[in-house]
Amino acid sequence: MTTAAQPIFSKGEDCKDGWHDASAGYNEADTHLEILGKPVMERWETPYMHSLATVASSKGGRVLEIGFGMAIAATKVESFPIEEHWIIECNDGVFARLQEWAKAQPHKVVPLKGLWEDVVPTLPDNHFDGILYDTYPLSEDKWHTHQFDFIKGHAHRLLKPGGVLTYCNLTSWGELLKDKYDNIDKMFEETQMPHLLQSGFKKEKISTTTMDIVPPSECKYYSFLKMITPTIVKE
Repeated sequence: MTTAAQPIFSKGEDCKDGWHDASAGYNEADTHLEILGKPVMERWETPYMHSLATVASSKGGRVLEIGFGMAIAATKVESFPIEEHWIIECNDGVFARLQEWAKAQPHKVVPLKGLWEDVVPTLPDNHFDGILYDTYPLSEDKWHTHQFDFIKGHAHRLLKPGGVLTYCNLTSWGELLKDKYDNIDKMFEETQMPHLLQSGFKKEKISTTTMDIVPPSECKYYSFLKMITPTIVKE
């Protein structure tokens, strides 16, 4: 079995306790980020990250981004006429890069250090015009579901009326699209939509767009030739 065919998480694996102070492995060319041997983000995702950022920034105002990674989405968010950009990041090395990056941005950046599970409950209701959730799963148990913990517990309350949520879980979706689904819209409809509806969002306020993309053959977490961007608006 090749490395590419190995699942990202082994049965029962949990990285959460060591994640915050694990080395942030940005390669020299700044095209890959690995933490604890996990492929967290790769530069080829850029067109898709820009799509998510465009949705999250579409209402202007105050944007919350959860997960900083390689600053691909964050830099795109900063290109729009927003007012404030709040960013949650738990890894020490990634957070240091966020703090340095923030100094050069055109809009007010509010870096927030910690796991989103600890930071998000401290944030006020009806505070954000846009939210982009893109964090890395930290355990096999939460591999396919961690986004729903955030969306069900917090996304609706954090958004202002008319505010917009977008998110992804590429590590999960890439796995689902390997053997369970060959249609990305069907994958989203069956595995994501029920959770979004349970979170208080209305079906008529949820839409998606897809884009063609060609992941590099060596990518361990995504090989499907399309990606999907959700737009979820709070009434």
